[in-house]
Amino acid sequence: MICFNFGRPESDGTYSKRTKYGMIGVIIHEVGHNFFPMIINSDERQWTWMDEGLNTFLQYITEQEFERNYPSRRGPPNNIVEYMKGDKSGISPIMTNSESILQFGNNAYGKPATALNILRETIMGRELFDYSFKTYSERWAFKHPTPADFFRTMEDASAVDLDWFWRGWFYTNDHVDISLDKVNWFKINTKDPEIENTISKKQLENKNTYIGISKNQSSIPKTVTELDNQSIDFYTTYDPFKTDIFDKEDYIEYMKSLDTDEKDILKSDKNYYELHFSNIGGLVMPIILEFTFIDRTTEIIRIPAEIWKKNSKQVKKIFILDKEVTNVKLDPFLETADVDLNNNSWPDRNEPTRFQIFKENYKKKENPMQRAISAEEKIMNK
Repeated sequence: MICFNFGRPESDGTYSKRTKYGMIGVIIHEVGHNFFPMIINSDERQWTWMDEGLNTFLQYITEQEFERNYPSRRGPPNNIVEYMKGDKSGISPIMTNSESILQFGNNAYGKPATALNILRETIMGRELFDYSFKTYSERWAFKHPTPADFFRTMEDASAVDLDWFWRGWFYTNDHVDISLDKVNWFKINTKDPEIENTISKKQLENKNTYIGISKNQSSIPKTVTELDNQSIDFYTTYDPFKTDIFDKEDYIEYMKSLDTDEKDILKSDKNYYELHFSNIGGLVMPIILEFTFIDRTTEIIRIPAEIWKKNSKQVKKIFILDKEVTNVKLDPFLETADVDLNNNSWPDRNEPTRFQIFKENYKKKENPMQRAISAEEKIMNK
């Protein structure tokens, strides 16, 4: 197979970057077939992914061990995004019989390799995954495992329930698109009038002003109370944000009603953030969040996929944080193959999409195929 696959140098011994990595990749891949499916002898005609998918996953790991930042075609989750967000009528579940697969390379090679990478890096962790995968390889060497044997062994060896993962990644054509819909910020009301009145006054000052009020500043030179002092009463000059004796007495009585733990919560000055998420793509995954704080420090928080257990469509979670948050990013390390990054940030941040400008030249006599070539392609073809 190595002889027939891509990757040959020119007659003078030179080769392109693509040829180099194509040759190395195909050698690694074909040598890997000595193990999958030759020793761990699955039925490649029935379940091609048990042959090609598992082997492509191991190819990725081997390529990364061969050279730092090796440009692997398949394995990293972001490399499968274009396929998974495509037209569902052309995407079959991994468990589809090989004779009925529409996009063989993506379905039997790329998607299973990506799924195993996500299991290893994000769901199980490397140590637990590697132990379980090794157990599967040793347990089923020189035997004929089925998909159920692989699924069962991975769970048996790790003691991790992965039913939800196999169901989503192998039995459906759903994709990952988790949206960060809304972020609500809460602070505890301390009931302390000195603190709360100051906050309320600042909030009022920062509110947008009705346009009519703004125009009245210039259109009404003097109001009645500004012209006639006798029209002024207590309420004209009353400051509702000034702390009085009644406010202080109410606060003293309120504090007497609290126990020690409740008083500690009031003094903690924590920030409470309620985050709302939607599962648009249908494929549940862990929620990985990067919080950026007002002092520009960051924190990564990981929530297991079990958060979707009671509601696979929408969930919300409250985070109690010491510092004020300025930015939240979902899936910051591109771990989950999320197909839409435009709904992964708060505040909203759209990722630019690149497009080509196609130019039709009617002055020159060109055939239709030439007129369809983009400006970028013309430069590359010179």
